[in-house]
This record gives sequence, C-alpha cells and structure tokens, in this order.
Amino acid sequence: MKQLLHLIILLFALQTSATSQEIVSVVEKGKFTREQIVATFNLPIVRYGATYYKVNYTSVDAKGELDTLSGLLVVPDNANLTYPALVYQHGTSDCKTCVPSRLGSAEGAEGQIGLLFAGMGFVSILPDLIGMGDGRGFQTYVHASTTMSATDDMVQAIRTWAAENSVSINEQLFITGYSQGGYSSMVYQEGAQKKYGASYVTAATHMSGPYSLSGAMRDLILSDDIYVVPAFIVTTTLGMNEVYGLFDNPSEYFKSAYLDDIQEYYDDKLGLNDLNSRLIQKLVDNTGALVIKGLFRDDVIDAIQQNPNHIVNQILSENDAYKWTPESPTRILYCRADELVSYKNSIIARDSMYARGASQATLVVTDIDPNGSHSSCVLPALTQTVLFFLTYQKITTSVDNVQLGNNVSIYPNPASDKVRIESPESELVAVSVWDLNATERITLNNMNGKTNEINVSTLESGIYIIALKNVNGEVATKKLIIKR
Repeated sequence: MKQLLHLIILLFALQTSATSQEIVSVVEKGKFTREQIVATFNLPIVRYGATYYKVNYTSVDAKGELDTLSGLLVVPDNANLTYPALVYQHGTSDCKTCVPSRLGSAEGAEGQIGLLFAGMGFVSILPDLIGMGDGRGFQTYVHASTTMSATDDMVQAIRTWAAENSVSINEQLFITGYSQGGYSSMVYQEGAQKKYGASYVTAATHMSGPYSLSGAMRDLILSDDIYVVPAFIVTTTLGMNEVYGLFDNPSEYFKSAYLDDIQEYYDDKLGLNDLNSRLIQKLVDNTGALVIKGLFRDDVIDAIQQNPNHIVNQILSENDAYKWTPESPTRILYCRADELVSYKNSIIARDSMYARGASQATLVVTDIDPNGSHSSCVLPALTQTVLFFLTYQKITTSVDNVQLGNNVSIYPNPASDKVRIESPESELVAVSVWDLNATERITLNNMNGKTNEINVSTLESGIYIIALKNVNGEVATKKLIIKR
C-alpha cells in the first residue's frame, strides 16, 4: 500500500509539473559592494559587488501539488556583462526560515555564500527547497526527486526572468553545495545531466555530503557508534515520511521518550539545534550512550536489519546520490576527520562512480584536510571550489565596456619558466598566483606599467589562477597552465 501511494504521488507530480517553474515575484533585498564582499571572505580576488533578491516561484511539493517556493538570487553588479549561472545548495538548517532567501537577517547567513560567487562573476541561484522558506509542509530532507524538481524549477524560472529583466546569463552552469547541500548538488548534477545532456553542466563540486544513505548513513544508524547529531537522523526520517507515508504517527517508529520533542520540531516550534540538545541528553540518560538506534523502536530496528527489502532500506537505496557517472568536470571534496558527515560517503561515491566508468580526469576526489572537522572544512572547500570554477568560467562584455581581464595577454601559456603579462589598456599594480588547493603561491605588489614579467619556475605542473589588479582597483582572473 505504501509503495502504491508513492507511485500515485509521483504520477500526480508529473501531471502537475507542467505548470511549475513560473516566477511569482522577484524582490530586491539589498546590495553589497566589492569591498564588503572582500572583507566578508578575506578573498582579495573578488571582482564585483552584488545585488540580491528574494525569489518566489512555483514548483511541486512532497505530495506532488503545486506550491510557491522561495530562494535567493544574487547578481554581479556590472549589468553590461554576460555571466554564467551557478547553483549553490544550502546545508542543514536550524529552522524552516533559516534559509538563503532570508539573506540580510541572522536566519539567512548562509546566503552570504551567494555573495561570494556573485562577487566572482556568477549569477548565483540558491533554492530554499521543498518545505523550507515559504514552502508549505515539512522539508523533504535528502530526498532526491524533490531536490531535483525544486532546484531545476528555480533555475529555469530564473533564466526566463533574467532574459526579460536585463540580467544576461550565458549557457554555462556550475553546481555546488556543502553538507546537506553536497548531497543536493550531487543529486542536481545527476538530474540535470540526464534531463538536458552531458554538456549542460559546466563543472561541479560536492562538499562533505551524505551521498550514501543506504551505506554509510544506514550503517551509522544501526551501529553502536557514538554520533553527536541525532537530530539529522530524525530530520531524514520525518522528511522521507512526507513523501513515502511511512507512518501516520511518529510513535510507529520512535520510542515514546523522544516523541514530544520530535513533534515540537515537526510543528516548527523547536529548532534543530535545540532538538539535538534534548535528544543527546535523553539518549544518554535513557541508554547511557549517544547511540542513534536508541531513538527507534526495537522492532523497527530489527526489521530494518533483518529484511533487505524493508521499505526503509528501499527508500535509502532509492535516494543514494552517487549511482551514476559524471560527464562534466567534477570534484568531491571532504575532510577525513569530519565528525558529522563521515568521509566514507565520499569514498563510496568515488568508488561507485569509477566502477561505472567515470574518468579520473573528469572526477577528482580530494581529502582537503585529514584533520578537518565539518565546520573547519567549509572555508577551504569553498575556496577550492571558487578557484576550480574560475578555470572554466566565461564572462563576455559589450564593446563599449571593456573589462581588465579581456585586454590582458599572458604568454607563454602553458609556461614553465617565466610569464609575460601585457595590459595595454591599464597599468597593473599587483599580481598573485593561486593553485587549486586555495594556496597563494606567488604575490607581487610592486608591479609597474602595462608590461610585466613574473618568474613561475617554482610552480609544479598544473592549473593555476592569476589574479590581476590595476591602478583603478579593478580585479581580473586568468587561467595559467604550468607544464614541465
């Protein structure tokens, strides 16, 4: 019966989707100067200021019914340029309105990442997703098909709106996200590749996400290991119930000691962090250990363990994010010491994708800090993502608005010893060279004139980003290849 219900929901969603992805409203909420974005992220290679908007658009909810969802749009401040589009998927939220579209308030702090990417020259699209922000109901946390539909509907709606509102977006699309957002970005890359073809996605990075629900995450739930965020597991269970109808009452899955707190959280009367604190205390008081399976009824745990075809096992497998082959340049970034999302998720995704035929040139999986925690992994992962995306980014300009980078020549490129930089339209005052691990390898602040030469003989073979600054304070970035 539950599986039949799921099929009916999906069929209804398909029927309803024909009227989705329409803009309801786009409201300007604020502006940031380039200097403000540089100060926020301490990244001097930021190129533009940005204007940000709250967006409402139509999409389908967990039941396949038309709803109005929300998200954040951040646009670079030079209206004479044509930019790539970029999707950033947010991490796990403390509350229903703790989402990117609330940028400008404490609840919308993660929306600042949209400012970072817009400052680097991307029209940045940050969906709140189903059941979050202005969407009705409870969030469909780590559910693949509603993540795909909510994201793609926003992207297509924004492209239509942009064409009618003097925001110029080219054919490029970049995709990224962190934590829950890493899962969501991987799901969206797969869905976009299947729906629009291999060339639709320009490049993607997925950062510290729970890609392996039926493997790494299921093993965690059923183990005796300590896990410090039991609220994540509750959110996953409640979110899947929104779609699949696992139970009519949480008491069918959870033990009675935790039901009041779980209900308060579901009713949006309690934040995720407060729920987590309560669950930790009660688990320790009731069982003597912070073990996740202690939340669930014993008969539920036994059934999941003993029956491979149990509905929970089927749902987890159906929503794994990695069972496909990326055909665009893709990076999976993680930190091995991550205490919230096990690095095993990234390893499972890597091994599966390679086994399915992914090229090692296309897919690169990197432990960016073996000692990094979930929180300390964010900044280096984001910085590496920015630099990686810059190697593929295309920005075009009108003839009467020539930008610094468009008139700069760097040669030879590839190079091995020295590089000559010519900037005929303006004098350069500073040049820096960054590797894709987000390390500034060369810094020169005494540039003088329109022609300069820099020594790159200390750099290993690979791809680098050169950041250029002229006397007018304009910043440009160019790709440099070192070949030995």
